[in-house]
Amino acid sequence: MLLTWDLAGAVDAGGRGLERFESGGGVRACRFRVTQREREQSRSCRRRLSSAPRLRFRGAATRNHPQIRHPSIRRAGGRAGEGEEAAPGAAAAAGMVIDDPLDFEGDNDPLLSTPRPTKRKKVIGLDDLLVEFCETGKDELKASAAKAKAKGRPKGYNSDDEDKHVTEKEISFCKFVEECEEKAKALDPGEEVPQWGQQVFSCQKSPTILNCTGVENCQLLQSFCGLEHLGFDLEIEKGEGFLEGMLIDGWLLKLILLYGSVEDSIASWALTKLLYSSNKKLQDSASEFWDSLLSLNEDDKPQVNFGYFPSYSILKGALLNYGYLQDAPCTTTSTSETAVAGTSDGGPPQNITAWLRLVSACCKIRKLHPVFSPSEAEDLLVTVISLFLDRQLEGLLLILGDCLNSLVLYFSTSEWECSCLMVAESISKRVRMDLNCLRIVDCITGTNDRSKFLRSQLALQLLKNSFSLKVANVEKILKSVTSTNVKEKECNFFMLYVYLVLMDNLLFSSDAFRNKPAIIEAWRTYLRNCSTQIGCTDWRFYASKVRNKASYLLQGAISKKPAAGGGSVSAQ
Repeated sequence: MLLTWDLAGAVDAGGRGLERFESGGGVRACRFRVTQREREQSRSCRRRLSSAPRLRFRGAATRNHPQIRHPSIRRAGGRAGEGEEAAPGAAAAAGMVIDDPLDFEGDNDPLLSTPRPTKRKKVIGLDDLLVEFCETGKDELKASAAKAKAKGRPKGYNSDDEDKHVTEKEISFCKFVEECEEKAKALDPGEEVPQWGQQVFSCQKSPTILNCTGVENCQLLQSFCGLEHLGFDLEIEKGEGFLEGMLIDGWLLKLILLYGSVEDSIASWALTKLLYSSNKKLQDSASEFWDSLLSLNEDDKPQVNFGYFPSYSILKGALLNYGYLQDAPCTTTSTSETAVAGTSDGGPPQNITAWLRLVSACCKIRKLHPVFSPSEAEDLLVTVISLFLDRQLEGLLLILGDCLNSLVLYFSTSEWECSCLMVAESISKRVRMDLNCLRIVDCITGTNDRSKFLRSQLALQLLKNSFSLKVANVEKILKSVTSTNVKEKECNFFMLYVYLVLMDNLLFSSDAFRNKPAIIEAWRTYLRNCSTQIGCTDWRFYASKVRNKASYLLQGAISKKPAAGGGSVSAQ
């Protein structure tokens, strides 16, 4: 309960003539008896006090004490009880705002301890760093300007000085990089490993163009000359130019499909255009023409009757005219920088794509007509595999892969095992033990059993030639590979890297060695040693690649569980 106190009533008391009216054991009201002079003094004092600020009291002591009443102390909005008279300052007290807090009753108690504000760590942002950098740059510019002024140069900003300063920093940084390279070479004295790549084609020869037999004597065109419902005239008197236009427009193929057969002269002429024509449209049209001739229908029969097939001699002769290096040994010049960069004079021939498509089409009609003998197919397979080493043919990987798979599937079941061994031996003699051999193995990407077996046999023959073994025995090869001590200072980590890749393809590409747990376990142990005994700080040549490759192959070797069994394994 809020009570107010009128100081004017307190002055009136004067300590004299106080009459008390007690009620309920306490002072109920007070009345004064004063003289006229004292009344005037009281009025003048009241006027002075009315202009002064009045005190307001609010607290538990006055609020909760019901026995203290005075005419000048009233409740806000209340009235005096019986026998009470209003004090002279009661009216003024009634108009006061009694709910406002006193000055010492604010929320901020000065006696209470104020908590210290927590210190926030200053976060350095990009703007702060940029400002600091700019200020540092300004300081440097000021220092340079002071130096220029001391030397008698004109005062002001000079961009040439700043460019010179930047150039000096670049030169010092380049020197630092060169020093690091020299130190790295001192730690790694090994020579650089050349990239994979082998020159497969040299300068092309001029092809022997076969003269086209008289087109006017072609029975196919003669039979259609008298038909009036064609809607156009067959101008066969124009000769070969007319026939080329028919081939490019597709009318020649439509006439042959309508007629149901094709003469040998037309088929031979189209094959010549496919292999030797420099006209891209004519070359593609001839390729589509032969694809349609060699394709089979749903009954595994040709769509057109014909008796002329591309022979091995024609295809091999065309490849030699392209500049193919048939018996090129694996010398240093075959993997030179010119072959890797692809800037040699003898580039890839224009007709090699059509040649690959034709070989693939001939392999797919083995059931109808075996175009190649097993030995011829083996030679073509070796040729196609060697084309993977030509960097200029990287854009034809899909066509090369399709031709490779067609040749692999061309052999019969009884022919494949012996032919695969012959192909692997031939390739191992043509490829060096460097990144080229790994390129050859990786390009055999077929998922069928024959492709996996070819990849395994190729790795076996490469390892046999590398260790100069007369008989390719897996146990001897594994012993030779695992005898390499990675802790020796003179360890050839590059050759070890090649051995790891080839050995993994030998053991896990096919299922031939899955039932030899002793060999598989010995291989896993060596891979584990390579991955743990070569430290992360080993800066020797190819050491880190050997460690990473061994760790990767170890995971694959663990996931491939061999079947139960045992015994020695030989290449045969």
